[in-house]
Amino acid sequence: MDPDIVRTVLIYALPVLLAITLHEAAHGYAARLLGDDTAQRAGRISLNPLCHIDPVGTVLMPVLLYLGTKGAFTFGYAKPVPVNFSALRQPKRDMVWVAFAGPGSNLVQALLWLWFGLGLIALGVQEPFFLLMARAGVLVNLVMFTFNLFPVPPLDGGRVLMGLLPPRPAMAVARLEPVGFFIVVGLLVAGVVDRWWMHPILRTLLQWLRQLHSASFVQLMSLSP
Repeated sequence: MDPDIVRTVLIYALPVLLAITLHEAAHGYAARLLGDDTAQRAGRISLNPLCHIDPVGTVLMPVLLYLGTKGAFTFGYAKPVPVNFSALRQPKRDMVWVAFAGPGSNLVQALLWLWFGLGLIALGVQEPFFLLMARAGVLVNLVMFTFNLFPVPPLDGGRVLMGLLPPRPAMAVARLEPVGFFIVVGLLVAGVVDRWWMHPILRTLLQWLRQLHSASFVQLMSLSP
C-alpha cells in the first residue's frame, strides 16, 4: 500500500474515531437528560467506538470511496443512536436539542483540537505528526458539524428543522426520511451539498477561527499531510 495513504490514515484515525464516538454518545446523553433513556439501555452512551461503528457505513464505504476516487470524495455514517422522541419531556422542543447535540459535540471537539495544535506551536513542538493530527481534528469535526446540519432527514439538521417548523411543514419534512439518505447522497454526488451548503459554512467558520487566532492558526492549517 502507498506509504502516503498509510500515513494519512494514521493521522486521521484518532480524530475520526473521537468525532464519531462523541457525536453519537452526545445524542444519547442529551436524550437521557431530556427524559428518554432508550440509548442508555441500549448501551449507546459510551466512549467505546465499537458501540457506534457500522462495519459498512463507517469502515467499508469511506475506504472504498476514498481509494476509488483517489481521495477526491468519501462518505460514511455511524450506527444511529436509538431515541424515542415521544418519551422526551417536550418532544417537539427537545428533538431539536437531541439532534443538535451530535454536531454541537463536533464543534467543541474542533475547538479543542485547534487549541491542542496551537499549544504545540506555542511550546515549540516541531513533530509534524501531532500537528497534522491536530489539523485533521479541526477539519474532520468542522466537516461533521456542517454536513450533519444539512436540513434533510435523517441527518441531524433535518430533525432540527422538524422541531423548529410548525406541525404541518414539519410533517412534510418528516415524510422525506425514508428516502432522505438517497436524496443526500444524490445531492452530494451532484456537488450541491458541497457548493451551496458546506463550503460557505466552512469558509465562514475558518475565517472566524483565523480572526481569533491569527498567525498561529494559519501556521497550523497550512500544514500539508
